[in-house]
Amino acid sequence: QVQLVESGGGLVQAGGSLRLSCAASGRTFSRYAMGWFRQAPGKEREFVVGINWSGGSTYYADSVKGRFTISRDIAKNTLYLQMNSLKPEDTAIYYCAARSGGSYSVTPSRYDYWGQGTQVTVSS
Repeated sequence: QVQLVESGGGLVQAGGSLRLSCAASGRTFSRYAMGWFRQAPGKEREFVVGINWSGGSTYYADSVKGRFTISRDIAKNTLYLQMNSLKPEDTAIYYCAARSGGSYSVTPSRYDYWGQGTQVTVSS
């Protein structure tokens, strides 16, 4: 089992920044690929960014490329999402997820563990 707890969400003006954290506990964090997803009201959960188990490979959705940065600190068992130049359309609940096997996926159903989510609201 892997437990994931997100934090760092909040209300920010357009153009601002936030850093989300995802603290992991349980099984060895380093053996899992990780992903950030988001879900806006009335919309399906969508992929934001993924990182493989070693941190050597990442993949960003086009909508966040160049603005968001994913990283992981194995020693702290923590995943991060630095979000810059935020836009109102980034408003959503953000979830981190863990996937066994080492490689990220853009498909939510391929992740084994999920956090409870953290709300990000970007005002115009």
